[in-house]
Amino acid sequence: QVQLVESGGGLVRVGGSLTLSCVASGGTSGRFGMNWFRQTPGKRREFVASINSDGGSTLLADSVKGRFTISRDSANADNTVVLHMSNLKPEDTAVYYCNTSGLWGQGTQVTVSS
Repeated sequence: QVQLVESGGGLVRVGGSLTLSCVASGGTSGRFGMNWFRQTPGKRREFVASINSDGGSTLLADSVKGRFTISRDSANADNTVVLHMSNLKPEDTAVYYCNTSGLWGQGTQVTVSS
C-alpha cells in the first residue's frame, strides 16, 4: 500500500519561502505523476501544482505561477516531489496535501503571517 507523507510546512512571514516535500513509500514501483493541493477551513481543496512521471511536464495554478515551482527531488526522483514556494502571501496559508493515483497524504500546515 503506497503512502504519501508531506513535510516542510511551518510559519513564515510574508515574502518568505518554504519548501515542501512529498515522499511516496510502501510498494512503489516506478514513478508516477504527483500533485499538490491546498485547503483552508470551509473551502474546497484547490489544485496548486502537478508534475508528470518523468518530471518533464509541470502545471501550476494561476495563483502561484511565478512564485511556486514543483520538481522531483534530484536524489530521490522516483518517490519524492518537492514544492518550492517563494514570495509567500497570507492567502497561501492552508494545509497542503500531496496526491497521486487517488491517494492523499495527511497534509502539512503552511501559515504565512503579515
